[in-house]
Amino acid sequence: MQPLASYMSINRRSVLWGITAPLTAATLQACANPPHKPSHKAQSRTQGSTSASNIFEAFDDRFYKLVDTTQSFETLGQGYGWSEGPTWDSQRQALYFTDVPGNIAYKWQAGAGVTEFLNPSGAQGLTGFREVGANGLLYNRFGKLLICNHGKRAVQIMDIDTKTRTTLVSNFEGQALNSPNDLIESANGDIYFTDPPYGLEGLNGSPLKELPHNGVYKLAKSGQVSLISDALTFPNGIALSPDEKTLYVAQSDPKAMHIYRCNLTQKNAPLELWIDLAPYADNTNPGLPDGMAVDIDGHIFATGPGGIFVISAQGVVLGRIKTGKASANCTFGEDGHSLFITNHDRLRKLRVTTRGLGWA
Repeated sequence: MQPLASYMSINRRSVLWGITAPLTAATLQACANPPHKPSHKAQSRTQGSTSASNIFEAFDDRFYKLVDTTQSFETLGQGYGWSEGPTWDSQRQALYFTDVPGNIAYKWQAGAGVTEFLNPSGAQGLTGFREVGANGLLYNRFGKLLICNHGKRAVQIMDIDTKTRTTLVSNFEGQALNSPNDLIESANGDIYFTDPPYGLEGLNGSPLKELPHNGVYKLAKSGQVSLISDALTFPNGIALSPDEKTLYVAQSDPKAMHIYRCNLTQKNAPLELWIDLAPYADNTNPGLPDGMAVDIDGHIFATGPGGIFVISAQGVVLGRIKTGKASANCTFGEDGHSLFITNHDRLRKLRVTTRGLGWA
């Protein structure tokens, strides 16, 4: 499938430039830690193949312990409008991912390549929507697939064998959600998800938008939905620390390229500004903060301007994996040493030294 014309710019999220609002003063005052900025010029490791030498930028030597800089990308599939939502199915040894504007979800398996998995991935025949396809996916601990469905404005759960879906949440306090985007599940079954307006035509100006905010939510195992934050302009990617005490949320706002964190051990704790990726952005490094993956030691692999940032649990930006095009998301798979990246119109894989969270 050929990429849609409207997604051929360096960044699909470019439609948001100029229409986003600044963060509230209350949110900024709640930020306990200043954002990390580059402390010195990046160093490129030139060992290995020529193709690999231009991929990696290190801001801290610890980067080299996590990423094998002799490796290079393997492109597994291409031609998508905007690839998103990668998640690894350990039972079937398969990766699922979405083409959001194409309204199709795909499956990749070694030896078989990319095949169509869900068509449509979201809804059909709706008006007033910019995107009706599924976005974020998550293979959960029970072997089910969690789906952020733009068109249904819902978080769903699906039996992978029968493809039967059940809606878990579609509204908050009686008002329809915007278009759930990304999600993560804790060990006790709580689901955290983001709800920006990307699925709606006109985004914040859509007449279909019922909620006054773009929220970050918790869907408890009991079914109760609670609002964690309504202060972010465009909340997007979401992740948990290995001990599940910290929630990370990325904001896809070109005026505020931030990653936030929340201390889940404190009741009603605010999202605090943790990382500012704006210093790494320029015309040669397309992309905004979006999806994230976590390794076994709590390092965050976060999409952002130019590619995938590797960030320590203490908030030090260790380095960047340059992907050439804006990247929407990433996840670990196979033996835990494969980093799968949804890289604009491509699905790519990079072997790394560290191992993803969930692998012994």
